[in-house]
Amino acid sequence: MNDRTYDLIVFGATSFVGQILCRFLVERHGNRGELRWAIAGRNAEKLETVASETGAEVPHIVADAADGGALAELAQSTRLVISTVGPYAQYGSPLVAAAVNAGTDYCDLAGEPHWMQQMIDTHQPAAEASGARIVHACGFDSIPSDLGVLFTQDRAVEALGRPCQEIRMQVRAAKGGPSGGTVASMINTIEEVSSDPQLRKVLGNPYALAPQGQRTGKRQPNVVKPQQGPGGTWLAPFVMAAINTKVVFRTHALLGYPWGDDFTYDESMSMGEGPAGLAKAAALTGGLGAFMGAAAIGPTRNLLSRFVLPKPGEGPSPEAQERGYFKLRFDGTTASGDTITTEVTGDRDPGYGSTAKMIGTAATTLLATSREATPGGFWTPASAMGTALIGSLQADAGLDFSVR
Repeated sequence: MNDRTYDLIVFGATSFVGQILCRFLVERHGNRGELRWAIAGRNAEKLETVASETGAEVPHIVADAADGGALAELAQSTRLVISTVGPYAQYGSPLVAAAVNAGTDYCDLAGEPHWMQQMIDTHQPAAEASGARIVHACGFDSIPSDLGVLFTQDRAVEALGRPCQEIRMQVRAAKGGPSGGTVASMINTIEEVSSDPQLRKVLGNPYALAPQGQRTGKRQPNVVKPQQGPGGTWLAPFVMAAINTKVVFRTHALLGYPWGDDFTYDESMSMGEGPAGLAKAAALTGGLGAFMGAAAIGPTRNLLSRFVLPKPGEGPSPEAQERGYFKLRFDGTTASGDTITTEVTGDRDPGYGSTAKMIGTAATTLLATSREATPGGFWTPASAMGTALIGSLQADAGLDFSVR
């Protein structure tokens, strides 16, 4: 692996998040430092523009997401590839296959559990054989949730002598619009479910990403309508809970179930207390339901995509990205009733600025993780890199993990 030309290639450098990622890598690692990196995409002119605008004076590689030969050459030339090219169910499978075949590490921003399950079931044995370490969901979905649960459990064991039997995550505050790429992935998932109703079982199963043969377990809580949480706070559904919870339960399985067979985890949005909190929770729940209902119907879905929703490649200004932030709260309870509360915060908007820093930091942390500690296979951020990634995120990506 050390004889390969590059340590890291950003595939999809011309995407909106890809450009932010390039700026981050330039600021963090430079162009000619210890990290040997390159940018890749299907359009040479756009790669030139990205290099000029981001300062990424690194080699350019032209490769299309559907060109298996070009992707094979790309994967064989680097130790790790980052992919920002989604929806992954449409465009991501050939690159995963190329990375697995080449024994190349891989990170992406996927939030499409049905596709992730397909990749795991198709390529897990080959990844174990080749040594490729594949880590999906390295952005806002699902690093804060996945690492937040790991951090909370580690602190619970230290302070309380045992892990939490239950953890409830609340989004306490967030500022930033949805990513065009994330929206496109959501719309594509809805389209696929409309054509294949069997996918509903995957999307509705919190254990869908666990290893084969381990995809059942204790019934999990799921906030689908306004309800009161700890302290009387009104809660509403969190749209990313459907992917984050699956990643957390895959982590639990890959770590050998250290939190017990009865471990439960759920996610929601905190809307405040009293009548005002209830009104906000009801409004958000109703709006989300209306959107999902409209998106499930072909004609209205097309109208939403064309005229309402952000498109891939679109996003906020750098100033707006810097004004963004998020704060997540994790309330944990042990089997004996002891409690612990932790927080995970980020200093940029979740879908763009913070996500780009998360995946860049995850990639370089994975490169520094030994293959003895993390051999070939499909991992989650927490199971692949553990507390080392928490430290890297705090040092380089603007995240903070703390006990309240």
